[in-house]
Amino acid sequence: MYQAIATFFIASALGIHLTIAQQLMIVLTAVLASIGTAGVPSAGLIMLAMVLQSVGLPLTNPNVALAYSMIAGIDAILDMGRTMVNVTGDLVGTSIVAKTEGELDLTKWK
Repeated sequence: MYQAIATFFIASALGIHLTIAQQLMIVLTAVLASIGTAGVPSAGLIMLAMVLQSVGLPLTNPNVALAYSMIAGIDAILDMGRTMVNVTGDLVGTSIVAKTEGELDLTKWK
């Protein structure tokens, strides 16, 4: 969601209308990129650059680079929140599987 929203923000800030094909490309690229980078800190900015490139908004364009830098300025804060949600989700999922498989020793948590 982050890459899609940030890409739409950058395109809107530059007055660029994204076609339906470009919007679908954003979704496809963001989903495929997020599969391999879930555990990499600050990978969101790299993924955003890739999504922007896929719809014809390269960082070599000064206006795109300027809009990208506005997002980069606050990305560290957003990244901490995304990482927290990701780690919490992984822990909950692992605990549920361990509990259903009888591998969770609840006596260690008392």
